[in-house]
Amino acid sequence: MAPVLEKQLSRAARAGDNNNEDEEGQNLWTSILSEVSTSGSKLPSGKNILLFGEDGSGKTSLMAKLQGADHNKRGRGLEYLYLNVHDEDRDDLTRCNVWILDGDLYHKGLLKFAVSAQSLADCLAVFVVDMSRPWTIMESLQKWASVLRDHLDKLKISPEDTREMEQKMVKAFQEYTEPEEATPSSPSSPQRRAQTAGEDEAVVLPLGENTLTHNLGIPVLIVCTKCDAISVLEKEHDYREEHFDFIQSHIRQFCLQHGAGLIYTSVKEEKNMDLLYKYLVHKMYEFQFTTPALVVEKDAVFIPSGWDNEKKIGILHENLSTVRPEDPFEDFITKPPVRKLVHEKEINAEDEQVFLMKQQSLLSKQPATPTRVATESPGRTASGSPRPAGRTGQSNVTSGSPMAAVKKPDPNMKAGAANEGVLANFFNSLLSKKTGAPGSPGSAAVGAGVQGSAKKTGQKPGLTDVQAELDRMTRKQDSMVSTNNIPAPTENEA
Repeated sequence: MAPVLEKQLSRAARAGDNNNEDEEGQNLWTSILSEVSTSGSKLPSGKNILLFGEDGSGKTSLMAKLQGADHNKRGRGLEYLYLNVHDEDRDDLTRCNVWILDGDLYHKGLLKFAVSAQSLADCLAVFVVDMSRPWTIMESLQKWASVLRDHLDKLKISPEDTREMEQKMVKAFQEYTEPEEATPSSPSSPQRRAQTAGEDEAVVLPLGENTLTHNLGIPVLIVCTKCDAISVLEKEHDYREEHFDFIQSHIRQFCLQHGAGLIYTSVKEEKNMDLLYKYLVHKMYEFQFTTPALVVEKDAVFIPSGWDNEKKIGILHENLSTVRPEDPFEDFITKPPVRKLVHEKEINAEDEQVFLMKQQSLLSKQPATPTRVATESPGRTASGSPRPAGRTGQSNVTSGSPMAAVKKPDPNMKAGAANEGVLANFFNSLLSKKTGAPGSPGSAAVGAGVQGSAKKTGQKPGLTDVQAELDRMTRKQDSMVSTNNIPAPTENEA
């Protein structure tokens, strides 16, 4: 009986152990489920991003690119967008609200619909400036920081809550560590990793003189858009490395005063867009972020909040030769003169057929004008003469010497039948007036003509030479008339 009793007791004991194991297993799963349900592993909702900037600075295009939407619509007043935030580790999805304020200060009162005293702790302010217009950067930053400060003052937050938010900003700034120094497998942010690694051993450095002097109590990020325009500024406005170092120096001084981060982006070239999204969700939801500061490329600068200080900014001052770091921003980065574009009136060409019809109608309305008689060519038939018939004989008779007509032939006269008639008349007139004796009436007439011509020209008559020349020409008259083409007399023949 004893062995049987022992067996029964051993079975009962084993059954009790199994029940205890089952209860422990159930308790374990219950504890895990309760932890999951109460751990708040879900991504928080109600986070808000506030965007400030001038009109045309690219606020809407920037957020639309991050959202994955390709629309160019721009709202007025207060525009609303959202970002889909996905946590791959927790397999959770949430939406982050994005409020874009209009560039006109008239609409600043609409901020009350985006930010309230209850939601202020879940807000991130983003100041957008346009790198294609660098002369507006500092004025824009000062203006929108003042607008946000005025709105926060109107919320009437208790001094205790305000002080708590400001201390949170100071703590986050002081506890920042480089991502490389933390454990890469940790799922929390670099700030959280530095804090949990050893809270007792962590050394908190005091803030600099110009650090967080304008603490807004909420995280701030400065985004410089259109950084692809840096090459345009170099070509068209003669910007140099010194200009961009001076601009970056002033922006980083502003960031240091407000505890803000800085990032240069370009939607056109998709530069630093992924980095911007990762940094935004890191600041809002404490996602892991492993990108260090980037200060080498002038168009892709990235400076996380808490990394910068006065000593690091002073490195930029080493490249300044024609300007001092403390000089006013607007004295060195000046607005270029506006070139007035001359808008010439566009002239449309008239149809060719319409133009010709108008000219035809104008010509038909004009009175008919007599046409000029074209000068007849010297090469005419023997019946015509380039001179009036009445003057031909008279000039032959009254000329002081017949050789004057021979020495001055018409330069356009051509040898041919036309010259034949002229020369025939000329020699016939000479033969009809020639006599055998010097004292004859014919000779007297010729002498009188020579004397009359001499009186006009102021030369002495030479009757002997004239008479001899006339005799010589008379002897050649027959041969010259008989030829078909009579050459014009030259000066040597005369």
